Parts: sequence; structure tokens; C-alpha cells
Amino acid sequence: MQPESIKTKTAEGLFWGGLSNVLQQLLNLGFGIFLARKLSVSDYGIVGMLTIFAALSNALQEGGFRSALTNRKNITSNDYNSVFWTSFLTAAVLYSVLFFSLPWIADFFKTPELVSLGRFMFLGFLFCSLGTAHNAYLFKNLKVKEMSKCTLTATVVSGLTAVVLAFSDFTYWAIAAMNVVYIVVSTVMYRIFSPLKISFKIDFRPVKEMLPFSSKLLITTLFQILNDNFFTTLLGRFFTKIEVGFYSQAYKWSNLGTQTISLAIENVMQPVLAKTEQNSLLNVFNKLMQTTCFIAFPCMLGLGFIAPEFIAVTITDKWAQSAEIMTILCVWGAFYPVGKLYQKQLLSSSKSGILMFCVITNCLLQILTVVFTFKYGILTMAAFYVIVNVLCIFLLHFFVRRINGVSIKNLCINTLPFLVATVAAIVLSWLVSNGFSNVYIRLAVKITATAVVYYIILKIFKSEILKQAEIFLKGVLKK
Repeated sequence: MQPESIKTKTAEGLFWGGLSNVLQQLLNLGFGIFLARKLSVSDYGIVGMLTIFAALSNALQEGGFRSALTNRKNITSNDYNSVFWTSFLTAAVLYSVLFFSLPWIADFFKTPELVSLGRFMFLGFLFCSLGTAHNAYLFKNLKVKEMSKCTLTATVVSGLTAVVLAFSDFTYWAIAAMNVVYIVVSTVMYRIFSPLKISFKIDFRPVKEMLPFSSKLLITTLFQILNDNFFTTLLGRFFTKIEVGFYSQAYKWSNLGTQTISLAIENVMQPVLAKTEQNSLLNVFNKLMQTTCFIAFPCMLGLGFIAPEFIAVTITDKWAQSAEIMTILCVWGAFYPVGKLYQKQLLSSSKSGILMFCVITNCLLQILTVVFTFKYGILTMAAFYVIVNVLCIFLLHFFVRRINGVSIKNLCINTLPFLVATVAAIVLSWLVSNGFSNVYIRLAVKITATAVVYYIILKIFKSEILKQAEIFLKGVLKK
């Protein structure tokens, strides 16, 4: 792919991916506010206890094949067909195992409701397996616009379903139904937009060829899920459903912001890097990192800044204890897309073994951190969780620099201007908003002042990324 073509594809992918994710997360925001007001803290705690099992099972059925298919040069319909049947059969086996294991899981958490709830929730990854190959086709071919339509439709249908169930007093079943319906609808949409035709002629040879790469990526994904979710699991075992609920709510809102940004960028990261010539790789990587930081730092650090007011205004003071946790998690949310960019560079270069090592190292460090900080409470655990994750970006950097030549100097040039501008904007906004006692006015002042000051700082220092963003948006508005 020529550099100009890459630039065009990247811009289009970022635009459609960004627009889709902003709309999707705004919808999630609206549905989430209603559900958080209607449902109790313990309702979220019950569902949160099963999150890690659903996530691990979903990763096992996907098997890392989406990235493996993306990196595959000479791909055929047989490759997709092989992945489809492998994913479906794996999901069927996993669902059967979990179906009969749920009584023991419920005993572990001392929550008998988990048996029937889990047997319903875990249907999600079974349905998800039916769309793995179709999703991979859209992803590989940078069909971001089509994928956006799929996720937006699924968000609307699943959100409305949850609202109706919550209004009908189905308690935690509303949250579970939201997850399952989202997967079912998005899977159907992937199959509609993808031209793939699944055949009953099953050939597992393509999967065997992809296995050395995909198996390492699978292990990586499993450890990443453990890293992201073991807090909730640990809290579910040793703390009350109420405490799990507060953490789950904080994680939900910080993760909503993180995914809004990260998914928009991830939709183009690996395909673009995989198609970039070696002599242009460093330049493309630097541009992607600058774009990532330009968006992620003000949005996520800003979200952490307004967390107390955001929680009070949207889901009421009954969730006030979530605000401090949310602020801490938003710090990692700001750096999360940067870490994902490093990971996508390793994947696009077929270095899944190195990525596996980095993620496992991170996860083991997190486990050690929990062992030593557990007795000091959730806030301390969350703070060290963020610190370890940020430091592990430098481990990824060590390996990525061997691929594209990115240096520590590049890292600083790409990140520090946006970090400093964001912190300065937040400090000035805090000084301006501190005198307002009304929570609604204070929230509005914080958001407006932070955005305006951030823009002015970048404008004063003639940020190239800001200039390119303005040019691109003007071009889009003219169409």
C-alpha cells in the first residue's frame, strides 16, 4: 500500500471509527445512566462476578484468529471457513463446561443466583462464535463504516431491551440481557455486511497453519483479560456485593471513555501497520501515536477530573464512592491506547510471542501488586494497578524499537506535549471552577474550560496534529 493510500485509509478509518464510537458511547451513556439510577449497587456486583468468565470464554472461542487472518497475505474463503468452524466448536465445548460448572462458581462467590444468570449470560460467546470469521473479514479489509453500522445497531437494540427489562423490575437480568442481545445483533449484522459464505466442507488445515501465531495471541489475550478483570473477581470473593458494585460502576464509566477512544484507533492500527512498507513504518507509527495522545490525554484525564460531578449529576450520589476509583482508573485510560498501539505494532509484525511475554509479565506483576496492597483497600490497589500498567508500556517499547526504530526521544516528542497541555488545562480549569458550589455549573465550567484551554495551548504552540485535524474536519464538512 502506498503512503498516500495509507494516509487516506487511516483518516477515513479514524473518522468513521471515531464517529461510531462517540455515538455508541453516547448511547451507552444514556442507557447506563438510566440503568444505574433504576438498578441497585448489588445488581451490578452480581453481574460483575461473572464478567471474567464470559470474557475468558469469548477470547478462547475467538482464539486470536482475527489478527491471524489480518496478517495472512494470500487469504482464501477456505481460511475464513476454517476459522468459523473452529470458533463455533470451541464455543460449544466451553459453554457445556461452564453450564455444568456454574454451581461450583456460585458456591465460590457465595451467590446462588449466579447459576441461572451465568447459563444465560454465557450464551453470548456461543452466539459470538458465529460471527468471528465475518468480523475478521470486515476488520482485515478496513470496512470501518460497515462495522460502525453493526455496533451502533446492536447498541440501540440491546440498550432498549435493557431499559424495558429494568423498568419491568427484572433487576440484574436487565444488565445480562443487554450484553447477550448486543452480541446477537452485532453477529447478525456482521454476517449481513460480510460477503463470506460458510460451507459445511470443513478443512482445519488453515487453522493449523495459523496456530503458531494465534495460540500465542490467545494466551496473551487471556492474560490481558485476567489483568483487566481479576480485581472484580478478587473483590467478589473477599468483599461484599456492594463494594464490587462500586468498583464495577467506576470501571464501567472509565472503560466507556477508554473504549470510545481506543476502539476508534484500534480499527485502523493493525491493518495500516501491516500494510506499511518498512521505510515508512516509523513515520506512520509516530503519527498514530501523536493522534492517539492528542485525543486520549484530554478526554481520559479530563473524565477523571470531572468524575465527582459526573457521578453526582448522572447516576446520583448513591454511587459517590465510585468517583475516586473512577478518577484513578481514568489515568490508565489515558495511556491505554498508547499501549495498544505498541501491541498492534508487534502483532502486525507477527511478533505474537514477544507480545505474549510482555502481557504475561504485566499480569504477574499485577498479581504481586495485589498481594502486597490488598490489605490497604481498593483505592491503593487501583493506584498500583495503574502504575504497573503504565510502566509496562516501556517494556513494550523496548521490543517495538527493534521493529520500527522508535526511540525514547520519539516517545517523549509524541506524548509529552499533549500530556503537559492537558495537565495545564486541568489545573487552570480547577482554579476557575473551584469557586462554584452548584454541581451542574461546576461540571459545565470544568468541561468547557478544560477543552478551551487545551485548544488554545495547542494553537499557541502550532501543533501539527491540531492543524491536520482542523483541515480534515473542514474537508468532511464540505462534502
